[in-house]
Amino acid sequence: MKRILAFLCLITLIYGCKRSSDTASQTVILQKESPSIAKKPIPFRWEGANIYFLLTDRFNNGNPENDINYNRTEETGPLRGFMGGDIQGITQKIEEGYFTDLGINAIWFTPVVEQIHGATDEGTGNSYGYHGYWAKDWTVLDPNFGNRKDLEKMVRKAHERGIRVVMDVVLNHTGPVTEQDPVWPAEWVITEPTCTFQDYESTTACTLVANLPDIRTATDEAIDLPDALLARWKEEGRLSMELDELQLFFDRTGYPRAPRFYIIKWLTDYVNDLGIDGFRVDTVKHADEKAWGELYKEAAYAFESWKRKHQEQVLDNTPFFMVGEVYNYGISGGRTFDFGDKKVDYFSNGFSSLINFELKTDAKKEYEQIFKKYSNLLHTKLNGVSVLNYLTSHDDGEPFDKDRKKPFYAANVLLLTPGASQVYYGDETARDLTIEGTVGDATLRSFMNWGDLDSLKTKEILAHWQKLGQFRNHHPAIGAGKHKRLGKKPYVFGRSYIDGEFKDKVAVGLDLPKGKKSLWVKGFFGDGTMLFDTYSQTTVEVKNGRVTLDNPYEVALLELAN
Repeated sequence: MKRILAFLCLITLIYGCKRSSDTASQTVILQKESPSIAKKPIPFRWEGANIYFLLTDRFNNGNPENDINYNRTEETGPLRGFMGGDIQGITQKIEEGYFTDLGINAIWFTPVVEQIHGATDEGTGNSYGYHGYWAKDWTVLDPNFGNRKDLEKMVRKAHERGIRVVMDVVLNHTGPVTEQDPVWPAEWVITEPTCTFQDYESTTACTLVANLPDIRTATDEAIDLPDALLARWKEEGRLSMELDELQLFFDRTGYPRAPRFYIIKWLTDYVNDLGIDGFRVDTVKHADEKAWGELYKEAAYAFESWKRKHQEQVLDNTPFFMVGEVYNYGISGGRTFDFGDKKVDYFSNGFSSLINFELKTDAKKEYEQIFKKYSNLLHTKLNGVSVLNYLTSHDDGEPFDKDRKKPFYAANVLLLTPGASQVYYGDETARDLTIEGTVGDATLRSFMNWGDLDSLKTKEILAHWQKLGQFRNHHPAIGAGKHKRLGKKPYVFGRSYIDGEFKDKVAVGLDLPKGKKSLWVKGFFGDGTMLFDTYSQTTVEVKNGRVTLDNPYEVALLELAN
């Protein structure tokens, strides 16, 4: 009987199950949604968001007919070519409820603008722009990823489910030069020197790596559009439209026709036309910081313009969001990034959040050390802004738990640490990060391991991530609230969040003993308070400053039951 019960509990964990204290009459009870959730609207806060980051080409293939374009058929190094994932594949998973079940409230996908057509060998075997960071034309989508209608549908379907959409954008460089992809005109890009990262100058006024032409983002000199781009627009019958739109943009803004402003116009078109909710900005520290403030200004303008025209689709009054990748920025640095000879505050240049490279190291510490540190910093040095925490990503060769030996602990750390959380695709299914034969970051970018969902172990891991993710999504206090330790052994903490009339208060227990356990909540929840443990789907009452649970779980997620 016990084995049957355990199996049923596992399969139905996302819906919830609990064990009767009477072992002679053990039953699986499917509970309704958490009692407190349906009673109050839950405000969305970017500083506590649960963001799912995926490589568009590696997540889900929704349309196999677009798998090959521009004769991209050359043999590549392992995991260096297109594999078929696309925008339609993302939409399929939105409609299936995959993200909703995970408690995801924002999706960040890698760039989908047209990539270089050719392949290039950087010592890793031939590589195509499957990752999206090698732009050839910012004004159109790459057919390997899909088309404008596909993206419009994806955004609409996400919004229908209360999920925000974060578009990955690149402003500071083009794609590499190949036989099919000539270099942009000299007034648009610089091709040397290569960055040495010794100081501010050798990080910003240079090309990131060899054969990755850097956009002249620092200049205000007006330049002409490349002849190749004009010829293409003419051939495709959109020359007049593109030129007219540029004229309107520069007339409205008064900006000079410098390289960065052309690209800013093209990038913010996706916001204006489709209602993109935010940008994740690539390689932030490799451009003059003023460019990011300008990008945000125009993106925010475009977002408000879209909302005025699509009031029936507007989720709420949340402003446009912009998070930056300042490589190696850590939360301990507060508002600034130190180049050695200069400190830059990117939060004062368009960003409300920066990716935090520090959690993967902090994750080796005890829970309380991590949670207290992040709560203190976010409510002092970083008050009013936030960070996006991660444990694994697409280009960090030293992620936490690369061998996926601690998937439950990783979920606890990532999803319960103050700040926003970045779930990298496959974190929740323990996707393999050590692919034999790959070179460099390719090993981090295998196709999503959907087939592993047939495994009982993977289902157990996924169910744990779903439980924590949904709790985080339902409670802004987890990511945006203030932290307080309530009990040392067993470890229990509380989080509280107040924004106007909205108040949120939760308690969480970790590393709990299996079976009967007593959690100390005195001073946080008063005696007589009814709490609901969403992990075991059990309602309990606070008595003598404690709540008592009897279940096989090592986690408790407590919220008000009334």
